[in-house]
Amino acid sequence: MSNEHILLIDDDLRLSAMVGDYLRSHGYEVSSAPSLATGRELLARQSFDALVLDLMLPDGDGLDLCKELRASPRHRHLPLLMLSARGEPTDRIVGLEVGADDYLPKPFEPRELLARIRALLRRAGQASDDGDDVLRFGRLEIDNGLRQARLDGQSCDLTSYQFDLLHVLAQHPGRVMSRDQIMDALKGHPLEAFDRSIDVHISRIRAAIEADPKEPRRILTVRGVGYVFAKKQDADTGAA
Repeated sequence: MSNEHILLIDDDLRLSAMVGDYLRSHGYEVSSAPSLATGRELLARQSFDALVLDLMLPDGDGLDLCKELRASPRHRHLPLLMLSARGEPTDRIVGLEVGADDYLPKPFEPRELLARIRALLRRAGQASDDGDDVLRFGRLEIDNGLRQARLDGQSCDLTSYQFDLLHVLAQHPGRVMSRDQIMDALKGHPLEAFDRSIDVHISRIRAAIEADPKEPRRILTVRGVGYVFAKKQDADTGAA
């Protein structure tokens, strides 16, 4: 049985009770909070393995809490799935842009939520089997053991999913990868039904690792095909 602890922040008490019971029946420990204030209190007092966060709450917007967590060293890499009755693509893009790892519109099937949580936890807990956990490309280091990207020795601000996406690309430098190939390499991440998510996350990664995200030198777009991670990225040095 799993012992991962999930925090669910949602003011729909009926939905929270149903989801909580369903996740507990599959071995998870679940804590629920009906508001941002209660959720913040729980996050300050306890450690959680994943957060399921509603977008619209009585005392504020879930996006605000998402931003706070991604700015916090303690919670920066906490797997975060956002829920919302607003299922428009633009809403999903905003959620991903502020740091959510996944986005599930309401109403949803509990089985789908379970699958997405499992995917988030699986990626967060994966350990590298490679002999060398650090990939080096000039000034950029990608440390799979610590799950951290560093530029000039300084940690880059990436979510868990964004790190995995960067690592997949960096494992195949010089190779053009389509969105389908990227999602296959990410082992069937549930965002595959939402193709634009890859583009949103690439934009966030570029903001963290590129000197000029509008003129990228590390992750290049191949129009109509996908993306390629450049073998040589800095003027004075290439891939190690």
